[in-house]
Amino acid sequence: MTNKKKLLLIDGHSVAFRAFYGLHSQLERMKNRNGLHTNALYGFHNMLEVIVTKEQPSHALVAFDAGKTTFRHKYFEEYKGGRSKMPSEFSEQIPFMKDLLKGFGLKSYELPNYEADDIIGTLAKEAEKKGFEVVILTGDRDLTQLASDSVRIDITKKGVSDLEEYTKQSIMNDMGITPEQIIDMKGLAGDSSDNIPGVTNIGEKTALKLLHEYGSVENLYENIDKMKKSKRKEYLLDEKETAFLSKQLATIDVEAPITIEIHDLEYNGRNMEELISFYKEMDFNSHLQKLDTSEYMEQLAEDLTEVEYAFVEEIDSSLFSNGMSLYIEMLSENYHHSDIVAIAWGNQEKVYVANPQTVFESSAFKEWAEDETLLKQMYDAKRTYVALNNKNITLKGVSFDIMLASYLLTAEDSSSGDVADVAQKHHYDGVTPDEVVYGKGKKIKVPEDLTLMYDHLARKVIAINHLSEQMDKELKENDQESLLKEMELPLAMILAEMEIQGITADAERLTQMKGEFKEILESIEEKIFEEAGETFNINSPKQLGVILFEKMGYPVIKKTKTGYSTAQDVLEKLRDQAPIVEYILEYRTISKIQSTYIEGLLKVIDKQSSKIHTRYLQTVARTGRLSSVDPNLQNIPIRLEEGRKIRQAFVAREKGWKIFASDYSQIELRILAHISKDETLIKAFKDNEDIHTTTALQVFDLKDVSEVTPNMRRDAKAVNFGIVYGISDYGLSQNLNITRKEAKEYIDTYFERFPGVKEFIDTVIREAKDKGYVETLFHRRRYLPDINSRNFNLRSFAERTAMNTPIQGSAADILKMAMIEMDKRIKERGLQATMLLQVHDELIFEAPESEIEELETLVKEVMEQTVELSVPLKVESSYGDSWYEAK
Repeated sequence: MTNKKKLLLIDGHSVAFRAFYGLHSQLERMKNRNGLHTNALYGFHNMLEVIVTKEQPSHALVAFDAGKTTFRHKYFEEYKGGRSKMPSEFSEQIPFMKDLLKGFGLKSYELPNYEADDIIGTLAKEAEKKGFEVVILTGDRDLTQLASDSVRIDITKKGVSDLEEYTKQSIMNDMGITPEQIIDMKGLAGDSSDNIPGVTNIGEKTALKLLHEYGSVENLYENIDKMKKSKRKEYLLDEKETAFLSKQLATIDVEAPITIEIHDLEYNGRNMEELISFYKEMDFNSHLQKLDTSEYMEQLAEDLTEVEYAFVEEIDSSLFSNGMSLYIEMLSENYHHSDIVAIAWGNQEKVYVANPQTVFESSAFKEWAEDETLLKQMYDAKRTYVALNNKNITLKGVSFDIMLASYLLTAEDSSSGDVADVAQKHHYDGVTPDEVVYGKGKKIKVPEDLTLMYDHLARKVIAINHLSEQMDKELKENDQESLLKEMELPLAMILAEMEIQGITADAERLTQMKGEFKEILESIEEKIFEEAGETFNINSPKQLGVILFEKMGYPVIKKTKTGYSTAQDVLEKLRDQAPIVEYILEYRTISKIQSTYIEGLLKVIDKQSSKIHTRYLQTVARTGRLSSVDPNLQNIPIRLEEGRKIRQAFVAREKGWKIFASDYSQIELRILAHISKDETLIKAFKDNEDIHTTTALQVFDLKDVSEVTPNMRRDAKAVNFGIVYGISDYGLSQNLNITRKEAKEYIDTYFERFPGVKEFIDTVIREAKDKGYVETLFHRRRYLPDINSRNFNLRSFAERTAMNTPIQGSAADILKMAMIEMDKRIKERGLQATMLLQVHDELIFEAPESEIEELETLVKEVMEQTVELSVPLKVESSYGDSWYEAK
């Protein structure tokens, strides 16, 4: 921390707004597992990192506007009246800004009836008097009026990381006026962004000219009689009151009645516990990995009571009994390839720790692990199953999994791989985080003092044993015991077998595609160079910017610190007027597929088996959906034909076998029909109508199917899925490229024509407010702590979550039940068919060709009849030599 007194003041809403639009093209991609948009939070975070690191302030504050009305509205009701309604995708993120600030150790403040500008102005002047250097960060040029010898204003240009500095001298150099005269300039020219009127036909250029001559609004009017007769003089005389009103509106109050003092704003660095919590909540995993949490972790490790355990070098059956907990320590996240470094098992009375070699040389351990009558508790049964399978041991008798139980009880991610993380959530503090013992990132290793590791493992076993008993009671109280023991635990074992089985990947076909894509890219390159009239590095934003905006003269939409922005959203806006842009966008898409998927998949193919073994994360998505990593096989692009072709590389294991794919058709909309009991929706599905066409008929008030155009059906489809995901009028307007007013009309009409859906939404929100949570059809809960919040944005997001969780969560549960039943029926019939992958609403199998007919009948029966709804579930199946052919 610097000894120099420096106050950093941040204009919270302004910078957050810039962050939102700076990452606007990533809006739908940047969401946490709850569905909360996070682009503004991510950009705001990056700004904090940049500015705090750069400035090293001794004192700091982030000021926010307290509400829509301020003292300025008393003398001008239309102040800021022209601003459009804030998108809910932005407003829902604002409450979480405060959590981020706590993590950074930054104080925030707002003052009723005043703007953030007034708080900043008052503190800046006070700090200046006390000898502070002051830096103000904002996206709003209004604050440049505060610049002085001690006060500098940094304005965000693109996003939040590119800053333009304004000082007293730079303002005088650029505009020929002092910072104080900026108020006079706004008095004359007005400010459309704040709805400050100014004088008719006087813009910034004219206002500056008048100020160079007269110095201020007051002096101008004192000398206006000397001004030559002109239309401008007429306007000035007619609108004198408006000029003075505009100046008054533009003037920042530097004597606002704030209740904080400079000494309250001392900056002492980050609050690690709060920051870690924020990163986890927002799924900012890359930031979490970069974080140096060593000091925080060491604090957590202090004052733990001692535990007793026995390190055993000889193993026999006397060391094992019913009801023990088992933990296998592996230091790599990907347990398919990780070495086992130690094993521990036991209960509250006795814990045993041993080296893996000792354990696996013992027949007693294998007999205990494979005995399904001897019940065992653990953390992450799937991980344990895979690890033991690699040692030719088939784990049986798993009665409890605290990772899965925690997920069901809290509806929060419990997949960190750290027992301490789950233990802390359930108020058990007898185990330390793994980072304390093993380090972090590339520094992870077994400690030199092995007793540290053995002690750590003993604590984990005791924690698992203790928490299993505690959580079992809680699950029973919540009517969720069957959800764990009949759904999640059996599924974990099935997923383990699927991961071990893997799917065969044709490396030769991927390599061939790599060559094909290279040719496609070269062909697109030629077209780009032909349009540009020269060759250049297409992957260089700087070179591309020069070509597009200097040589070819297309309009500049955004600038960056190093030149012109060529980001996706910029190019999309140029697409219609610049033929070259279509080729550039296509080039980028193909390049992404080439590098991320083709080259990425080639790296993860097992050289011995020619298979890819993904890992399923069972406890991440709060809706209950599975996700896939190392590699992510649920994210292979299918909208573009080039992306779909990647599925050609996923093939059956051998000749005579086929890949068989089955996909639920519109399962979420069918669940919506069932839950909402809407008669029109139910009838449409029972009569096997095209649901999007039916919706188009209703929303566009048409009489006959023949009137529905492809565009109408497309719009209706967006509305259907928008309703399921709780989309706002802003979100729908962005998706369909229509106005927010039109989007709102679509949504309102939908609710009029499907009243059961509206009633369902109202009911589920009302019940959520009473209970504090919502449930799926199978009692999977999602807690909504903000459902009764006084904060509109927090409450609105919770209401949207309350609406879509029962639909999405029930769909996930139905697919899980179908997987369990399919696994059981395949084994009962003695089929060779194997379940390979689960991708959203789709199951992928491989089977000998001779079993395909039987498998098709079985899949249809199981997937369509596992759960009985008021509308039929429908499955579409196909097969071929590859996953591509099966679709």
